[in-house]
Amino acid sequence: MGEILVGTCSWTDKALVASGWYPAGRRDAEGRLRHYAERFPVVEVDSSYYALPSERNSLLWAERTPDGFVFDVKAFSLLTGHPTRAAVMPGGLPADPRDPRVLDEVWARFAAGVEPLRRAGRLGSVLFQFPPWFRPGQRAEAFLAECAARTGGWPLAVEFRHPSWWEPEQAEDTVALLARHGMAAVAVDMTQSLPSSVPPVTPVTSSRLAVVRFHGRSTAWGTGSKEDRFRHAYREDELAEWLPRVRALAEEADQVHVLFNNCCGDAAVRAAESMTRLLDGTAPTAAGRVPRARSAPSSPPSPGPRPTPARSSSSSSPRRAAG
Repeated sequence: MGEILVGTCSWTDKALVASGWYPAGRRDAEGRLRHYAERFPVVEVDSSYYALPSERNSLLWAERTPDGFVFDVKAFSLLTGHPTRAAVMPGGLPADPRDPRVLDEVWARFAAGVEPLRRAGRLGSVLFQFPPWFRPGQRAEAFLAECAARTGGWPLAVEFRHPSWWEPEQAEDTVALLARHGMAAVAVDMTQSLPSSVPPVTPVTSSRLAVVRFHGRSTAWGTGSKEDRFRHAYREDELAEWLPRVRALAEEADQVHVLFNNCCGDAAVRAAESMTRLLDGTAPTAAGRVPRARSAPSSPPSPGPRPTPARSSSSSSPRRAAG
């Protein structure tokens, strides 16, 4: 039986900070992370999607968290084919993923930024969340192969946002593709009422890791403001639907990361607390500390060797589209 780690997608979200979840005296950068890490064993770094991670921050994160705590780091937007602002590009480079020189430099800086976490055994995974226009096909397969080559040995997780990846006639090929590269398929919980809804499938494509991300069940997904997209407070019955699925994942993977992305106020941390209690079968403690939902002791996924950036290929870039 694998280890189940429950947490949230970000501990620095402005709405969370403003919610009052962090107590007085622990609202600075160090205090917030220490407070969070006392309550959960995993967190997703989403700031790395908007700007390249820094070695200094990674060092501080490793120093401020206890042994066994892990960070899932979201890949920088340019590396997943999303539009990227020129202002966040390093060294004045253009935000052009078709330029091999740009890709090599960005990959090298991303690798350097997460290296302190990897070296400390705190890199839970690198999350590649692909855009809605990233569909099955030869170009997508080439892109995934390049991602695998550039991150050799790292624990990788892949979230597809186009539902065609998990349609019955495609799902078997999707599983085989991810398994071939040792990438963990990300299962998602979201509203199922939209044409863009990704079904809540839970294939295991890597024996080292499985990931579930709870986006909330807002019908404004993909169209509304950030607050509208993620405004959902999970009820316990909604979370309970996932208990057999999560436990089944833990039967096949060394670690299961259960992450809540309904970042509106304190909704994500409250859902993570509830899910932990449900998995443990315990009530909230008097002190308010949430026990960790660990099925069996195990070590974090092996960090693997530091990747060597490979030369890029413009033909493997996913199709770009506005929005």
